[in-house]
Amino acid sequence: MKTFHFVRKVVSIVFIFVVLFAYAMFQGGFTSWFLFYSFLPIFLYLIGLSFYPISRWTVERKLQKHVVATGDRVKVSIQVNRKIPFPIFYCIVEEVFPETLNRVDLRHAKYQYLDQPNKLYKSRQVKKMFFPWFKRRFEVTYELSQLPRGKHVIPAIRLKTGDIFGLIKKEHVYPAANELIVYPVERSIHLIEKMNSYEQGSISSFAMNLKNTNVATGVREYMPGDKFSWIDWKQTAKKNDVMTKEFEQEKSTDTLIILDSCYYDGLNLLAYEAAIEMGISLMETIRKQASQVGFLSIGEETVFFPVKHDPTKMEWIRKHLTQIQPSGKYKFSRKLKEEIFKVTNSYYVVLVTTHLDEELKDTLQHVRLREKKLLIIFIQADNRISVEEHRIIHGLRNEGIGICILTEKELVMDVLEVNTI
Repeated sequence: MKTFHFVRKVVSIVFIFVVLFAYAMFQGGFTSWFLFYSFLPIFLYLIGLSFYPISRWTVERKLQKHVVATGDRVKVSIQVNRKIPFPIFYCIVEEVFPETLNRVDLRHAKYQYLDQPNKLYKSRQVKKMFFPWFKRRFEVTYELSQLPRGKHVIPAIRLKTGDIFGLIKKEHVYPAANELIVYPVERSIHLIEKMNSYEQGSISSFAMNLKNTNVATGVREYMPGDKFSWIDWKQTAKKNDVMTKEFEQEKSTDTLIILDSCYYDGLNLLAYEAAIEMGISLMETIRKQASQVGFLSIGEETVFFPVKHDPTKMEWIRKHLTQIQPSGKYKFSRKLKEEIFKVTNSYYVVLVTTHLDEELKDTLQHVRLREKKLLIIFIQADNRISVEEHRIIHGLRNEGIGICILTEKELVMDVLEVNTI
């Protein structure tokens, strides 16, 4: 098809040249020969441009950064090199973007559209025109902004050129793959309350922060450096010697964060993005408070990051949450039931989801009986929470299961407040 188009253009130019030459030969006179000789340099240029191989140009794309966070911007430069300095009047550089980039991310401001997520879909297009003339090397720069989460591969660059009259048009697509990794952003979270358990018994309590306190287990003689408030005055009076309380470190409950990555009809993809951000933010917040935390992602594939001290664990979780998308043929409630019985240790389970149904409610009741400590973080637009979901939320709370609802009102705030009761 391209060859046919090229031949047709060349034939049309030659035909114009032959017509002008025949007109000058048969008509004679100054005007006819003037037209012929005026068109002659244009004809030679058009013939030269027709056979000029722009496919031999070297085109390269360079990114200022290859790893950024959602909502960030990246400067991009496209460098074009050619060996033959044939005069080119204009050249249009156009990026070939993947579908994954056809969305904008405004960080927490995007959640004002939680009820209308389609407003954030935008077809990205970058077209730059420049006039190279005889230049052998030229460069085009632009900026990619409001980048969405994901692993994006920009595959190619399209170049278009032609003559000033529009008789000859040339186009070529240059393979120039560049990978851009956009991590989910980590948001500031204020945990209002957290559940802890003590080593010496099965007592559970709620504390206003994640820091461990101390449990008195006995008394001993006073030692330099002991706090004045630690003195046990009753034992001091009995033994006639200064006695202080002896403490045993409280052991905070290990936390397991479970992310619902199963697809269902009517899935709000923007709410799912909020669930991704909530998952990684909770991990980082709990980890900074010196508590052990694990991560379980349930979708088409189940990915488990166990509760253990591993400096590389957070990086692996970030990579996983960068590329994950909602998928799977099975319902989340069924897969959750299967996975939770594989877990042998006792955890404070935090479940992040965007959908509630009766089957999931039954599964959560089993989880509650097994794990004792359970928190559900439900993320959805206020207008999209159905009557059935409101009924399930009310029922879960009546059964003593903690549930925190996050809508656009909470998600647009700079600091997210999560009530762990």
